[in-house]
Amino acid sequence: MRFKDKVVLVTGTSRNTGVGIAALFIREGAHVCVCSSTPESTAKGAAELRAMGLAAFTETPADISDTEQVRAMFRVIREKFGRIDIVVNNACNQGIGPAFEEMDPAYFLSVIKTNLMGTFQVSQEAVKMMLRQESRGVIVNLGSNVSTRAIRNRTAYVASKGGLDALTRAMAVDLGPKGIRVNMVAPGYIFTDRWEKLADDKVKRRRLNCPIGLEATADDIAQAVAFMASDASRNICGERLVVDAGCSAQHMPVDVDV
Repeated sequence: MRFKDKVVLVTGTSRNTGVGIAALFIREGAHVCVCSSTPESTAKGAAELRAMGLAAFTETPADISDTEQVRAMFRVIREKFGRIDIVVNNACNQGIGPAFEEMDPAYFLSVIKTNLMGTFQVSQEAVKMMLRQESRGVIVNLGSNVSTRAIRNRTAYVASKGGLDALTRAMAVDLGPKGIRVNMVAPGYIFTDRWEKLADDKVKRRRLNCPIGLEATADDIAQAVAFMASDASRNICGERLVVDAGCSAQHMPVDVDV
C-alpha cells in the first residue's frame, strides 16, 4: 500500500472526482479527512464511501473560502491525528455563470475565493502543520487544462485556474527547500453527474475534441493525483500533469479542416 498510515485531506468530496480521490487513498492504506462546504454535503460524499465498503475517513466539513472555518478544520485534524501528510485541493466552484459583459463582480470574486483563495488558505494551514513534522508532506492542487486554453463564457473559472497554475509554481519554489513538494493535476473533460445530463450531440462534440476520444473517470484523475502524492514522483516539484486525453495537444478537432 502506497499510503499506509498517511493522513490525507481531500477537499471537495461531496461527489464525483473528490469521492474517487478519497476512495483511492483509503484503499491504499491512508486515513482520509473528507471535506465539503457544509456538514450535509460532506455527509453525502461520506455515504458514497461507506457504500463502497470504506471506513477509514473522518468528516471535516469546511467552506474553504472562509478563513475561520479552514482554521477550525485544521484544529480538528491536529487534535485527532497530530499531523497531515498529504493535501489534495480538489474543491472547486465551476463558475458556470453569465457572459463576461453581464457578470457581477461579486460573482467573479466568489469563484476566485473558492478556487484560488480557498486553495491558498487550506495549503497555508497545512504547511504550518507540516513544518512541525519530522517528515514534511505533499500538496496536490487540482487545476484544469483551461488555465492555458480558455473556453467561452467561463471567465471567472478560467481566471481562477490560471491563477492556481501560477500559485502552484510559487508554492513549489517557496516550500520545496523546506521539504514540501507541490504539484498540480490538470484534468480536461471528466465523466460526472453533469456529463450524464448532456445531449448526445454535445457528448460527441466533446469526444471529438480529444484525440483518443475518451473522457476521464474519477479514478483516472485519482490515479494521477496518487502518483503526484507518492514517492514515485519524489523528484517532481512545481509541475502540471495534464490528464485530458490529448485535448490540449490538439490544435483543432479531427472534423475541422485546416
